[in-house]
Amino acid sequence: MTEPNQPSTSPPEPKYPPAPNLWKESAPDSEARSADANPTNAPGWERSVLEKLAFAALEEQRSARRWRTFSRLGWLALFVVLAWFLMERDATATHNKSAPHTAVVNIKGEIAAGAEASAELVVAAMRAALEDNGSQALVLLINSPGGSPVQAGIINDEIVRLKAKHKKPIYAVVEETCASAAYYIAAAADEIYVDKASIVGSIGVLMDGFGFTGTMEKLGVERRLLTAGENKGFLDPFSPQTERQREFAQTMLDQIHQQFITAVKTGRGARLKPTPDTFSGLFWTGQQAIDLGLADRLGSLDFVAREVVKAEELIDYTRRDNVAERLVKRFGASIGAGAARTLQTALPQLR
Repeated sequence: MTEPNQPSTSPPEPKYPPAPNLWKESAPDSEARSADANPTNAPGWERSVLEKLAFAALEEQRSARRWRTFSRLGWLALFVVLAWFLMERDATATHNKSAPHTAVVNIKGEIAAGAEASAELVVAAMRAALEDNGSQALVLLINSPGGSPVQAGIINDEIVRLKAKHKKPIYAVVEETCASAAYYIAAAADEIYVDKASIVGSIGVLMDGFGFTGTMEKLGVERRLLTAGENKGFLDPFSPQTERQREFAQTMLDQIHQQFITAVKTGRGARLKPTPDTFSGLFWTGQQAIDLGLADRLGSLDFVAREVVKAEELIDYTRRDNVAERLVKRFGASIGAGAARTLQTALPQLR
């Protein structure tokens, strides 16, 4: 117990200055702290995001352009390699043309202008084959249902001319089919070899189409066709055909048919054994064709080269469109193709 008048011996309580309020900061510091906590409140945030999006879109466009450029260069390189390969293959196939061999020219598919079996390509191939000193004979390897009598007639005439000029035999070897215009060509060969199951013949001419006049009347459709010349539109499928027009077309077909018959009789000569059905447009198997004198013997390409020509090496002289020509035809020649096909179907065909 202390005396009333004496001072206390307990230490005095310390007095500290008041602590500063950490939550009360200056406005700039507060805004900065707020921006760090929530970036969307930062000044210019929208501009920064838009710039990033713009740069990302620009980079994507650049990447797409680079890919397109790379893709085009890749296709170009492939095209160059393919062209080089084809040229090398042709060079390899022709480097032994001076040695004795059997020349081969393929006649496949439809015989028509612009096709692989056109007179232009077939005639050029036959000339090249017979002009080579090493070719002992020419074999026309045929697999065709027919086509244009004009193209077939040109090839037939050229076969006759080339045989007389080069004094080399020309043989026809039939695979599956040798009908109509294809047989028109084969008839000019020295001999025709077939498989026993080949289809041979069909010595006839046709002109096909459709007529829609009755259907149009039922539907109430009126055909408005203007022509200068009363017979100018007689092949139009939407206009009626008169009896005079039908007779005119039949006369034309009969004349072409007679040209076909004459070519067959000239080419086959005394070997032909005609019957009432020989020139009727019917077709026969290879064995029947031999019996009728439309073909000579059974035999394949290898058989003819080995046993008939006595030159087993085969060299293909067939002319085909090169890569560039195929691309042009594929991408650029389709203009007007529909109209051309429509006109072609209206022309006489040997098939």
